[in-house]
Amino acid sequence: MGKFIVGLVATGLAAFFGAKWKMENDVADAVDMMVMMSSPYADVQYDGVTSTLTGELTVDGIRINIHGIDEEITIGRFGIDTPSFLSLMKLNDVDTYWAGSEEEILPSYFGVIIEHVRMPTDGDIARQSYRERLEELGIEGEIETGAACTGRYGFSPSAFRELGYDEFDMSMSMRFRDMGSRYSVEVEAENAGVVSINGEMILAGDMVAEFAKGPRYRPKLDELRIEYIDHSHNERVAEYCRRLGLSDEEVFAAQMDTFKFMGAEMGIEFDEYVLEPLAEFLDGGSTLTFTANPNEPVTISQITLYKPSDVPALLQLSAEAR
Repeated sequence: MGKFIVGLVATGLAAFFGAKWKMENDVADAVDMMVMMSSPYADVQYDGVTSTLTGELTVDGIRINIHGIDEEITIGRFGIDTPSFLSLMKLNDVDTYWAGSEEEILPSYFGVIIEHVRMPTDGDIARQSYRERLEELGIEGEIETGAACTGRYGFSPSAFRELGYDEFDMSMSMRFRDMGSRYSVEVEAENAGVVSINGEMILAGDMVAEFAKGPRYRPKLDELRIEYIDHSHNERVAEYCRRLGLSDEEVFAAQMDTFKFMGAEMGIEFDEYVLEPLAEFLDGGSTLTFTANPNEPVTISQITLYKPSDVPALLQLSAEAR
């Protein structure tokens, strides 16, 4: 009996490691093909491909050098996240789902992982991105002090240096989770040492049926929760503004105006249910949480059709600081 159990375990381990090896090699072959196709534009290298029992499949140690740009972008790892290794294996059979199989192929959630994207804050990419941002907004000439030091139109490379940031170190995960008649999009994002954002957006409808609409897909917002956690950014901004000669009152007003500008870009004119908690947050809070609970699902693409001042009531938008 003991030999039988040992043999069974050995067979199971051999099957697992065989499937793991095949999956990682198949992905590596596909990545090598993409690396070759990108060679006219960038030199890309990576350390390897890893799959885990917990359902992650990632390309690790990615290094990108874009031709004509004198800096390297590094990515710790990039890949997908599922509930288990078995879920990864089932994704190979996803075509049978669309063919009408009753077998459950798609996992209960499916996610994307990208960790530790690093690049300098004063490099060519940052400079070009800032220039393009100003051009997009039609801004020319010198920028008003309060707008510049609070990043109303984005921070310039010199402003990043003044704030004490030498490099970006960004990570993000996004998961789509099936909930039957609804589905959720969960996001966790962090710029190390700066801010973290945790969000969950619940959308109406069956996830697979909605995604199958392709170009006709129009997500409908049912609930929204976004938690913004400040690690050191607010105080760095305030100190930078004060060094440029602004009083505490002027710094506070500039920060509020920058937030209102961000809302206007999204087609929202924030009311007191958001602005009052924001003022508390800027006065020493560490976390600001936004929630939206519309009376009925709202088609996201149609929000811009409403007057900006009507959007907070439409979404039942509020905030809480702590």
